[in-house]
Amino acid sequence: MRKIALLFAMLFCIPMITACSASEQAPEVPVVTKQLLGSPVYIQIFKEERKLELYAKMGNEFRLVNSYPICNFSGGLGPKRREGDFKSPEGFYSVDVRQLKPDSKYYRAINIGFPNDYDKAQGYSGAYLMIHGECKSVGCYAMTNEYMDEIYRYVEAAFAHGQTKVDISIYPFRMTEENLQRHRFSDHMSFWQQLKPGYDYFAKNHQPPAVEVANGQYVLANPVTSNDQQTQYASTIDTDPSSRNKVLTIVK
Repeated sequence: MRKIALLFAMLFCIPMITACSASEQAPEVPVVTKQLLGSPVYIQIFKEERKLELYAKMGNEFRLVNSYPICNFSGGLGPKRREGDFKSPEGFYSVDVRQLKPDSKYYRAINIGFPNDYDKAQGYSGAYLMIHGECKSVGCYAMTNEYMDEIYRYVEAAFAHGQTKVDISIYPFRMTEENLQRHRFSDHMSFWQQLKPGYDYFAKNHQPPAVEVANGQYVLANPVTSNDQQTQYASTIDTDPSSRNKVLTIVK
């Protein structure tokens, strides 16, 4: 009888544990995609997790269309600094239709536009850093051809329907407090602190962050909210008053 009671308890508890675990992770469920082809799109890349996430605008929010495994990238975590270092870039990039490469030798490609204004301000060098197919990378983000075909199709359709710029945010990892704490001794921490407000802004508002470069640093220029007031947002990562890394401000 005790064995039967124990078995019943195990069967009853396991689904509850599974449900709790799923709730804590709360992954965003991809939306039905066909009707979103041609909608404005936004891309996030996470190096450590080896994920490229494609979002499309649905109503007033950008919703996840699909999360694709990155087949290959090179150089580990941290920004690309010079040509020949084999690093894949990190930061905030914006592409237009001229940066689509339908006839790339790596199947299809999207030139992310490295170096951007931030990279140039740091003196970084390099060119032709892409998201492309063929699963081969020397500083690029390589996908399988099947995944690249779908990503390319959404970006191309967005341009065809009037989107002029597609933002691409590239992070070293999902910028949670836990991950930042885990990497707190990295030489790249001061740079990563500039990226976190953009990550947080999208997570909260489901809108791509408007990012500019001022005095050689990334700054967040938030759009006007529905009540016509500027949303105040500031970096809270660095609390050391002696630090020189508290550079994120709001551009109005």
